Amino acid sequence: MGFISDALSRIKPSPTVALTGKVAELKAQGRDIISLGAGEPDFDTPDFVKDAAIEAIRKGDTKYTPVDGTAAVKDAVILKFKRDNGLEYTRDQVTVNAGGKHTIYNAFMATLNAGDEVVIPTPYWVSYPDMTLLAGGTPVFVETSMATGFKMTPEALDRAITPNTKWVILNSPSNPSGAAYSRDELKALTDVLLKHPHVWVLADDIYEHILYDGATFQTVAQVEPKLFDRTLTMNGVAKAYAMTGWRIGFAGGPKQLIKAIGTIQSQSTSNPCSISQAATVAALTGPQEFMKDRAKSFQGRRDLVVKMLNDTPGLECPTPAGAFYVYPSCAGLIGKTTPNGDVLTSDLDVAGYLLEAEGVAVVHGEAFGLSPHFRISYATSETELVEACTRIKRACAALK
Repeated sequence: MGFISDALSRIKPSPTVALTGKVAELKAQGRDIISLGAGEPDFDTPDFVKDAAIEAIRKGDTKYTPVDGTAAVKDAVILKFKRDNGLEYTRDQVTVNAGGKHTIYNAFMATLNAGDEVVIPTPYWVSYPDMTLLAGGTPVFVETSMATGFKMTPEALDRAITPNTKWVILNSPSNPSGAAYSRDELKALTDVLLKHPHVWVLADDIYEHILYDGATFQTVAQVEPKLFDRTLTMNGVAKAYAMTGWRIGFAGGPKQLIKAIGTIQSQSTSNPCSISQAATVAALTGPQEFMKDRAKSFQGRRDLVVKMLNDTPGLECPTPAGAFYVYPSCAGLIGKTTPNGDVLTSDLDVAGYLLEAEGVAVVHGEAFGLSPHFRISYATSETELVEACTRIKRACAALK
């Protein structure tokens, strides 16, 4: 197909989105499938947020808005950053976009040139490398491991930075591993970044409010104020407020960068949905206490899943500090043979086997850049999680 752009050859479709489609297809065929693939809270959007959206519709807030957000939503974002992170921004330092993914995409499109490098710790959220490639940049991977708690060390970061490095991505708590950096661990990384004044930081804080065991959240510009002018602090309402479908992400950063992001947005999507912006104002300025109860619920599910997976032959599952994912190692399953006589040679094989044999959908580790692992989202009911983990254990026990 000669009319397709060269840019498309650099990327692949999102594996997590592809899995969601595959699960829907199998369910339509009548298969009993438990999907643990989607990064989406199973809680509903709070009623006070829905009410604000309905009111916005009734009031006729259904027209175009300023490209990167209304004054009201920007003020709500400013309030959020001050309240939760101790960061002070003005309206011209804030951008509001059609989802957190859109925020990152815009930032890369606005800043990356051919040859520019983006440092990405593995395992990574599936879209970071492809968005880098689409914008003409080069992903540079820094491998972590279970031994380092899936966290990048200062030494590894320092080794990865070159004169071509434009961005370093720090996602804490992390998708897919649930790893979260402490203040001291972040400070050690920011000390490295201070030595490299040409490097910018993308702080992906989307799982900020889903932390466990009494941990407190810290973000890069909060830990090291000297990096404030070269940090894009990104967040959104999808995970914490269970508003995935509303498609609102936002970020605070230097005026020049925010203006460039606005220019990109003005020639692509224009403004995010006006109704979703009104809902976001309510989410960020309304009651916040419910998030603690939801995090407590997620922690109970985490403990359940970690225990059941660690009781499964061939699996080793570390305990994540945040988000709603576990990232078990399936190294103990590689080389084993299924009841059908197939040899499992990769985590893709393992994920395929779990889906085929027991109807459990997980995402293979190769999609996140670190094998042999797979990702489970435990953002579903305890009943379903118990059934899914029971099926996984049965499937693993059947291997020879």
